[in-house]
Amino acid sequence: MSDPVVIVGGGLAGLAAARRLVAAGLPTRLLEASDDVGGRVRTDRVDGFLLDRGFQVLLTAYPECRAVLDYPALDLRPFEPGALVRAGGSWHRLADPFRRPGPAVASLLDDLGSWRDKAAVLRLRQRALAGTLEELFRRPATSTRELLESFGFSAAFTTAFLEPWLGGIFLGRDLGTSSRMLDFVMRMMAQGETVLPARGMGAIPRQLASALPAGTVSLDCRVAGLDGSGVRLDDGTLVPASAVIVATEGDTAARLLDLPVPPRPRSALSLSYAATTPPLRGRDLLLNGEGEGPVNSVVCPSELSPHYAPAGQALITVGVIDAVSPDDATLDLAVRRQLTQWFGAVVSGWRLLRVERIRYAQPDQLPADLEPVAREVRLGAGRYVAGDHRETASLHGALVSGRRAAEAVLTDRGAP
Repeated sequence: MSDPVVIVGGGLAGLAAARRLVAAGLPTRLLEASDDVGGRVRTDRVDGFLLDRGFQVLLTAYPECRAVLDYPALDLRPFEPGALVRAGGSWHRLADPFRRPGPAVASLLDDLGSWRDKAAVLRLRQRALAGTLEELFRRPATSTRELLESFGFSAAFTTAFLEPWLGGIFLGRDLGTSSRMLDFVMRMMAQGETVLPARGMGAIPRQLASALPAGTVSLDCRVAGLDGSGVRLDDGTLVPASAVIVATEGDTAARLLDLPVPPRPRSALSLSYAATTPPLRGRDLLLNGEGEGPVNSVVCPSELSPHYAPAGQALITVGVIDAVSPDDATLDLAVRRQLTQWFGAVVSGWRLLRVERIRYAQPDQLPADLEPVAREVRLGAGRYVAGDHRETASLHGALVSGRRAAEAVLTDRGAP
């Protein structure tokens, strides 16, 4: 039997590549450095709570997710369309007029944003839905901020809603991400729901891995480097390979494959709290529209699915961006101080479960980063690369890149 195709990395890209190669009948082995698959899409059980690694969501309209995942088996739980924004010392609801026309009427009358701002949101949605996805990614690219400015959004509305909303998605209030990504995310949100699997985001990679033959995935296998005959682990073991797909974070892939310019990472920071009751009832995304303080967003996953917390408890996830904190205790203190202004003294009784600092949460995707030259998966000499840094910084992008890398292997071997 010939040597297998070896995949380095058990995140979504690596699992998607393995799935495609196995379906084609190729011997395949996937090496994952940690104790489970998923990469950045992991869920840990801590004191009976399910903690996703950072605040993540699934957009059900992602085409590759629709093609690959069994949505009913994931038991998806949707967020309320829109958001609750904290601004001027009170809460303002921004509802999706296409999904929640009743609350949307109140949103139109709310003083958060002018009529011109709200009309611009609708025009932005219309732009995102125009044409095919292929045409969308061929549009001239600017930064997200430049595109928003061209639509005439007011500075007040940008600070109160657009920066915390899009900053939470693109991991930075600078909004330097390519305008193509803004169009893509807007389209996905318009065409589907924003959801969490009932048992955490880690259910997604577990579902993908469960479909692979026994023995395909090897855990606790850290790759130290590649050589002409295969992959060498950090304990010196050589794993023979007929081809290698490196499906790791962008900077790790650059090191293993000696790529000249590694993708720039964007980090993510979140805090998970246990409480006896949620600060607000409902399936809402809460956004900080006040333009100050460490908090960017607050969600209560246990309001979407009771599996996230033990009976009689609530799980609260606080997202922080663009913040520099010397230690977890200082950050926790600053977050509690701000949330006490929002929810009152009850915050002092919350128990900190974990501070999650993700150094490489997603690749930076400036306008030039989404050009075709940055998306090539073939590197020659039996070497291939996959990951969201080769597509879009999304679950969809990770799955597409893994499939593309596997199909490149098949094509290079003359397979149909």
